[in-house]
Amino acid sequence: MEREASGGARFRVERPADVDAFMALGGDYLAAREAEHCLPLGIATNLRQGVQPLSDPPLFAVVLGEDDDRVVAAALRTPPYNLVLSLVEDLAAVDALVEALAGEALPGVSGPRDEAARFAERWSARSGRQATRVMAERIYRLSAVREPRPAPGLMRPAERADRPLLLAWIEAFFLEALGESTDPGDSVDRWLAGEGRTLFLWEDGDVRVSLCGVGGETPHGIRVGPVYTPPEHRGRGYASNLVAGVSQAQLDAGRRFVTLFTDLANPTSNKIYMDVGYEPVVDVDRINFAD
Repeated sequence: MEREASGGARFRVERPADVDAFMALGGDYLAAREAEHCLPLGIATNLRQGVQPLSDPPLFAVVLGEDDDRVVAAALRTPPYNLVLSLVEDLAAVDALVEALAGEALPGVSGPRDEAARFAERWSARSGRQATRVMAERIYRLSAVREPRPAPGLMRPAERADRPLLLAWIEAFFLEALGESTDPGDSVDRWLAGEGRTLFLWEDGDVRVSLCGVGGETPHGIRVGPVYTPPEHRGRGYASNLVAGVSQAQLDAGRRFVTLFTDLANPTSNKIYMDVGYEPVVDVDRINFAD
């Protein structure tokens, strides 16, 4: 499908059949801004490793310049989640993507602020569905850890015996951070089995006080999350020390950098991450569609 763009350029949208074809076509484009694209790259890794659960087949799309076959945008979706949109060199390429995906039932779009807003505006105009921004986030990147003020306790990998606590904390994380109720049982079981994500706990004496996960590999990095400390254990430096420890372990293992997402409505967590060395990369929005 072609679309006239600004400056007279035209775009073509390709729909790769699987993750390998998607990465063969759009992987270099995503990897050129690796930290900004940590989510789509991490999802692609999980799909290739067979650890990404799906309710329906995934969706892939790559937008190219019609005249030069240069990739200018990429998107993928793993149902039931939102379409994940890359940075886009020319926002008019978003219009071509909207037209190419017009037959899809999308619950929403997640991506860099301007790109997500453009997609949502065009999608709403075409579909008649209302677009609502449900979260404003920021991607951070860390390449060197700044040690936080020490907190009592130490970091350890989560174990099978921690499962009841992990279920409760991850459910609480989703409710607090995303406003969503979820049953994390299947995810926790996969993660405890080493599939897709690894979980760590901070333990003060014999009390488990904070949780941090890491997963979603990119060519040179990996993404931290979820991070959760119960309210009664906050303000004591547990999360700072745990995130710093998990991040340092990833650098020690050969990663060039570590990324994470924060909720911009939570200034405390943003400060914690910056204090241990995370630097802002790009702001991203999560927008949902409703009838």
